Amino acid sequence: MFSFFSDYPTFLVFLAVVVAAAATMALMPVWIKMLRSSHIGQQVRADGPQSHLVKQGTPTMGGVIMLVAVAIAIVLLAGPSPETFMLAGATLLTGALGLIDDASKVVHERSLGLTPKAKLAGQFLISTVFCLVAVNVVGIAPTLEIPFVATLDFGVLTTSVNLWGWSFDIPWLYVVFVDVLLMGLCNAVNLTDGLDGLAAGTVMIVMVVMAAIAYRSDLLDPAIFAAALAGACIGFLWFNSFPADIFMGDTGSLALGMALGCLSVLTKTEVVVLVIGGLFVVEALSVMLQVFYFKRTQKRLFLMAPLHHHFEKKGWSETKVVVRFWIVSGVLAAVGFFIYFSESMMGVM
Repeated sequence: MFSFFSDYPTFLVFLAVVVAAAATMALMPVWIKMLRSSHIGQQVRADGPQSHLVKQGTPTMGGVIMLVAVAIAIVLLAGPSPETFMLAGATLLTGALGLIDDASKVVHERSLGLTPKAKLAGQFLISTVFCLVAVNVVGIAPTLEIPFVATLDFGVLTTSVNLWGWSFDIPWLYVVFVDVLLMGLCNAVNLTDGLDGLAAGTVMIVMVVMAAIAYRSDLLDPAIFAAALAGACIGFLWFNSFPADIFMGDTGSLALGMALGCLSVLTKTEVVVLVIGGLFVVEALSVMLQVFYFKRTQKRLFLMAPLHHHFEKKGWSETKVVVRFWIVSGVLAAVGFFIYFSESMMGVM
């Protein structure tokens, strides 16, 4: 629709932020009202911080509107490229998986939805298909680029299959790596979504950096996609800031994590993304360390995991934890972008 702006790609990226943010802010009040009238609300963990019990019944599944807003932005602004369909497909399918999980929680009135195995199986299928399409359709190299160190060839174990006259490659090592990366980021962002505004704010920061990386890599459609995700997070924060009127639910958090991982594959920043999204990595590690340490010693390494709850238990207010985690996320995202930019400049020189 905005094809007359095609000569101004930078403007298109900024416009994606505005369109997604505006769509989110326009549609979310209607969605909240509908959820409240249907008595669809969040089920809070019984073993969580006592201060969170007041959040019981707060409308959830705000991620539905975020994804609708992103879809509107890319339909209006992005081209019908393979990258657009791949990113949108993986993100929306993961969002659908999260929606089933959220709906299950609401129907059964408990904080647990789908079984972990069911969620992981869905994520595995989506990430595997994305990886194979990225390699065989878009031409993404099955390599792992470690900035300033080396480029590892993960295509050494590749099986070529002939399907109806089309050679289809399966780089096994790269597929396994991408599966671990995408599924890990999916669940890391999901674990981070535990305080009002925490996941939306940190993902917004990360997506701004990913949009810049995609743009510098001459990947306009992925840049528009990342910008739209950032815009949706901005619009959502208006309603999700403390005290939240609505939560994004697994519909939003799982989809955002998958989107981040997919963007890293298309921009070949699979390693750098672990720095850019370092806060998500730390949150996930805190849970794994807590479980491992407890099984070995029957004691807790943190007062509570994920890490943001540890600081709540130490007496920090929810807003203090959120703002400080935003700051940490911003610093890590800046460091990650610096690493990417420096390495790319060295490649040019």
